[in-house]
Amino acid sequence: MSQGLPRKLRYAFLMQAALASLAIVVGITVACAYGLEVLINARLDAQAEEFWAGRAADPDFLPPATSNSEVHFVPAGAAGATLPEALRRLPPGYHQMPGFDRNVLVQQTAAGRLYVDMSFAYPKRVLWGGALALMLAGMLALYLVTWLTYRTSRRLIAPVSWLASQVAHWEPDGDVAGILAPERIPGDVGTEVRQLSGALVDLSERVHAFVRRERDFTRDASHELRTPLTVIRVATDMLLTDPELQPRALRSLQRIQRASRDMEAVIDAFLILAREAQVAPESVELDVREVVFEEVEKARPLLAGKPVDLRVTGTATPRLHAPPRVLGVMLGNLLSNACVFTEAGSVEVEVAPDRLVVRDTGIGMSAETLERAYDPFYRADQFASGKGMGLSIVRRLGERFGWPVALESVPGRGTTAVIRFGG
Repeated sequence: MSQGLPRKLRYAFLMQAALASLAIVVGITVACAYGLEVLINARLDAQAEEFWAGRAADPDFLPPATSNSEVHFVPAGAAGATLPEALRRLPPGYHQMPGFDRNVLVQQTAAGRLYVDMSFAYPKRVLWGGALALMLAGMLALYLVTWLTYRTSRRLIAPVSWLASQVAHWEPDGDVAGILAPERIPGDVGTEVRQLSGALVDLSERVHAFVRRERDFTRDASHELRTPLTVIRVATDMLLTDPELQPRALRSLQRIQRASRDMEAVIDAFLILAREAQVAPESVELDVREVVFEEVEKARPLLAGKPVDLRVTGTATPRLHAPPRVLGVMLGNLLSNACVFTEAGSVEVEVAPDRLVVRDTGIGMSAETLERAYDPFYRADQFASGKGMGLSIVRRLGERFGWPVALESVPGRGTTAVIRFGG
C-alpha cells in the first residue's frame, strides 16, 4: 500500500519498536549492572566481616588464599612490603580492578588496613548471559506483539486506504455508487467506513449532476449566444452595402461589426475554458503572422487621435496547431490594454519563432498592480474602461494551451507582455 496513512502507520510502529527495544536494552543493562554491584559489595562485606570475626578470636588469623579470593592485612604502622603493587595505591572503598574478573574492598581501621580481593568472573558471566537472554526474549516478544498489532491496524485501515485509492482515480462520469458499495470494500467495514462511503457516493452524485448541468449550459450557451450575434453581423453586412449610407452611420456600423466579431471571439474563449481539460477543442493550422496583422488592424481604431505608432516587427513565420480564435483573443486583449493605456509613443508587436512580444510606452504598472494584474475584475484605476477580465482570460487561455504569459512593467515607461509558445 503506497497511500500516506499505511506508510505513516508503518513508520509509527517501527519507531515504537525501536524505542521500546532501546528501552529494554538500557533498562536491563542498568538493572543488571546495579544488581551485580550490590551483590558483589555484599559478598565483599561478608568476607570482611568473616575476617574481623576471626581476627577477634585470633589476633594472627588470616584466611587462606584460594583461586577466587585473597585477604591481605597490613597492621597499623607496618610498611606492607608483601602487599601486591596493584593494591597499594587503592584508597578505602570498593574497587573494580582492570579487566572483568576481580573486585577489591579496602577497609581502614585503627588496627590496620584490610584488603579483600575476590574474583567474580563466573557470577558475572552467568548474570550477564542471563541479562542477554532476557533482552533477546523481551525484544522477540516485543517484535511479535508489534507485528501482530500492526497487521491488525493495517487490516482496520484497509477500507480507508481502498476508498482513498478509488477517489484518486475518480471519474465524474463513472459508476461511483457501484464502485464504493460497502460489499465491495475490503477489510473490516465498520460504521465509520460505511458513513464515509455513503458520503462519497452522495458527493459523486452531486458532482455528476453539476458536470451534467455545466455541459448542458455550455451547449445551450453556445447556441443562444451565437444566434443574436449572427443576426447582428448579417444585419450590419446588409446595411454596409447601402451606397447612400452617411459616413457617420458607416463608422458606427463598422464599430458594431467589430464589436460583434470580438464578442464571438470572447464567447469562443469562454466556452473553451468551460470545457473539461480532457476534451480537446477543434484545432486548425494557424499562421501566427496573419493573426497578428488581423488583431493589429482591429486595434487601430483604439488609437484614433493619439500620437501612437502601432507596428509589427520581426520576420519569423511561426505556425501553431490550435483553436482558430484563441490566439486572437489573447493577443487582442493585450493589444487593447496597450492601446488604451498608451497616450503617446509606440505599441509594438514582435513576432519571434517561439513567442509574441507586445511592448508599449504607456503608463506602466506599479509592483503592487503587476502582482494583481491577473486577478479577475481587478482594476488599478476604478474609473478606467473595461471590467478587468482581459488579463485573467489571457492567462487562463495560456495555461490551457501551454502558452505561458509573462508581464514586465515600469511605471511611466511602459509594459511588455510575452506569449511564449510551447512552454
